[in-house]
Order: sequence, then structure tokens, then C-alpha cells
Amino acid sequence: MESSIEAVGKFKTNSQSKTGLQENNKVVGSWSISVFDPAGALVYEDNWTNVVTNEGKNYLLDAGLSAQAVTTSWFVGLTDGTPTGAATDTLASHAGWTEVVAYTEAGRQAWTGATAVSQAVTNAASKAVFTINADGTTIGGAFLASSTLLYAIGAFSGGDVVLSNGSTIEVTAQFSLV
Repeated sequence: MESSIEAVGKFKTNSQSKTGLQENNKVVGSWSISVFDPAGALVYEDNWTNVVTNEGKNYLLDAGLSAQAVTTSWFVGLTDGTPTGAATDTLASHAGWTEVVAYTEAGRQAWTGATAVSQAVTNAASKAVFTINADGTTIGGAFLASSTLLYAIGAFSGGDVVLSNGSTIEVTAQFSLV
């Protein structure tokens, strides 16, 4: 860390901390979707990154280092068109997007992450799958949440997709410390 002190223009000192250790870790979510038409043909794929919310970051610190309660059930949800996620979003309050529930499954799909490897965890072996039940359903992104906490939210990089009844979406999410 570098700091400067100047007192009434008379002298100036510089000091540099030389601990030898420095890390600038960041939590990153990398998502992908595959969209299939009602006949099962692949019609769209996309990859994007997300915003990890402030409450998501606080949760990681609380559960990992403050011996707070650990959430064991996480879910993938879908957003409407052109979502605008913000670090300050919560599951109860998110002005930039609306959850889409036009699918046949009973609710958000379980996110089943494998054991972390190389500072990353993913649900690639157990993708979240949604079957759309209404023509003209617009999807623009996805999010990860518990029943009470919004962890991450992101918008498709390629823009919104408009789906027909019977289309399916497979969602994969990987979270890494980089």
C-alpha cells in the first residue's frame, strides 16, 4: 500500500508496505444456456457473466468465516427481457427485472453444485431445465437464489429470446474465485 503525507507544504514522505503478499479476489459467475424448440432442435446458445449481489457476497463471508447459518438449497430462476441486475438487488427488491414463471415445472429449478475444484463450483452435471408453457415468453437472463437470498443475477449477452410453448432451456452456472 502506498501513502503520501504532506504537512503545510514543508515536507513530504512516501512509504510502501512490502508484505510480499497481495490478492485481489473476485467472485465471478459464468453462465450458459441452451434453448431447444418443441421438437428438441437446438435453436440458441449463449454465455454470459453476472453480478454477484452485495447480499450474496455478505452471505459468503458470513457462512465461510463468521460461523453463520449455511444455506443448502439454491435455485435457478429466469428473468424477463433485458434485465438490469444491480449489486444492491435482493430477492424481495429488484427494480431492473421481473421473474418469469411461464414454465411447467413447479418452481425455480434446484441448482446442484459439484464439489469445488480449482476455486470453482458448477452445476454442469445437473443442469437446471425449464419447459416453457406459453407462446411468446421472453427470457433475458437468469439468477441464483435461495428461498430468501438473491446471490447473483445476469443478462444474456446475445439479447432476449422469445420462446414458444414446449421449448426447453438448460441453464448451467459456474461460480469462481479469481
